[in-house]
Amino acid sequence: MKNVTISLDEATHRRARIRAAELGKSLSGLVRDLLETLDRPGGGRGEEIMPSGITRAEFERLHRQELELRKKVLEKPTGFRASDRLTREEVHDRARAREEWKEAHGRRS
Repeated sequence: MKNVTISLDEATHRRARIRAAELGKSLSGLVRDLLETLDRPGGGRGEEIMPSGITRAEFERLHRQELELRKKVLEKPTGFRASDRLTREEVHDRARAREEWKEAHGRRS
């Protein structure tokens, strides 16, 4: 890992330390994270990067997608029901559910 030295005026340094503390990071960690955004979509091209590491545009796209899905669910007279997607047998197939859980958590039978 390389070390980098930067010079900041007092006000910028103070704001940066406060923001880092709000995020639970050191100032070095904050600067490192900001520099790492250069490799992410939109990084270094003037697009705002959210704390989650995605661009504001991507965040807004995902938010719109979520709102559309919520609207679809709420439009149904019955709301959301598992039976809309699974048969009764699939819902109660505990052996399969256990196997899927083991696979997802890297455990063997």
